[in-house]
Amino acid sequence: MPSLSHHAVPNLTTAQTAPLLRFESLLLERAAEIERWFRNQWATTPPPFYCSVDLRNAGFKLAPVDTNLFPGGFNNLNPAFESLCVQAIQSALDRVMSTACDVLLVPENHTRNRFYLENVAALQGLIQKAGYTVRLGSLRSDLNEPETITLDSGRTLHLEPIHRDGDQVYVGDFRPCVVVLNNDLSAGRPPILDQIAQPVIPPLGVGWNTRLKTQHFGIYREVAAEFGKLLGIDPWWVDPLFRNCGQINFKTREGEDCLASNVELLLEDIAEKYREYGVKDEPFVIVKADAGTYGMGVMTVRSADEIRNMNRDARKKMASAKEGNEVTGAIIQEGVYTFERWGDEQSTAEPVVYMIDRHVVGGFYRVHGGRSNIENLNAPGASFQPLAFAEPCNCPDTAQNPDASPNRFYAYGVVARLALVAAARETANAQMREPSVAEVAA
Repeated sequence: MPSLSHHAVPNLTTAQTAPLLRFESLLLERAAEIERWFRNQWATTPPPFYCSVDLRNAGFKLAPVDTNLFPGGFNNLNPAFESLCVQAIQSALDRVMSTACDVLLVPENHTRNRFYLENVAALQGLIQKAGYTVRLGSLRSDLNEPETITLDSGRTLHLEPIHRDGDQVYVGDFRPCVVVLNNDLSAGRPPILDQIAQPVIPPLGVGWNTRLKTQHFGIYREVAAEFGKLLGIDPWWVDPLFRNCGQINFKTREGEDCLASNVELLLEDIAEKYREYGVKDEPFVIVKADAGTYGMGVMTVRSADEIRNMNRDARKKMASAKEGNEVTGAIIQEGVYTFERWGDEQSTAEPVVYMIDRHVVGGFYRVHGGRSNIENLNAPGASFQPLAFAEPCNCPDTAQNPDASPNRFYAYGVVARLALVAAARETANAQMREPSVAEVAA
């Protein structure tokens, strides 16, 4: 394994680490029980094909703030853990179809994003190394012929238009056994993939055209409560409070009063928790689009007046989502400080944990020198440190202190897997709502 620089693990720059140390100690003491609990969860509800979770570490609280079922960024993972990814992919695809050998990988449509395309190349390479033939099928309406793209890394991507024959999709002379989506479907549910006989993973029903963050974090709240009962802890340690108020139109200010009042109520709830645990920091909330990703439509709010006094530019920014969609709903989420700082310049950092099937396969730190510890770091100017995890996030070391790197990373892996359990239940619910091919034919 390659050696890591002394900056591989950020500094936790807060005096309020006692709750985190107690939590990490508890995880070490109860690791066998925790892992048994996770195994029982997977036996009841299989995990999604893959998932990434953005975490925030405030010292007094460690919680997920975003869960992505179509993760990009595989190119940012530590190459030393490639074998973990390969084994996890084999496990995941074997569960979907044990006889599968040909995979169609469907990426996002934005082929100008060179960083995202490096992710596609990395993901394709991992699936190939897992023992599958992989072709890239594009949903782009302007792609009529195969297109080859040479990346900055020197790798190439060969995109092919997807065709359909009855209930089967194919590219060229290639008829896949399984379709793997790395496209979050913000542009809508693609008819060409609807009701096909080949398994589609993740399923179409969890795309951002129908998925809501409030639904996910509502399920996560239940998971956190179950986990809190298991360990005898306040679920708030790992659960960001949230509220929502249904329909909102930032441009016309429709629903603004509802949004402002919910911001006020949530700030009061957070302040009460801060008083309970002696936290001296100022409560804040994050208002963001209830559907979508890429850090669009996100703002930090410390007072309801900031909602009422939004200027035109701020409202326009909040109204815009990926694929040109308009934001029609918002989640008001408890703001979780990140007290992790990276490098000599002490840039703000947050861990992102990647999972394939039920396995933690690594992660990285998202680092932003231009953002404070209460702001969204998933923004232009962010960088990624792929050597962040010296060990995979599932290997605690009881011989070391609770805050030693492998044990802190184990804590990250536990909380990220709580979000994975919520995502598994969310996916199962979506699949229950899906009509079968036979029902559609009838």
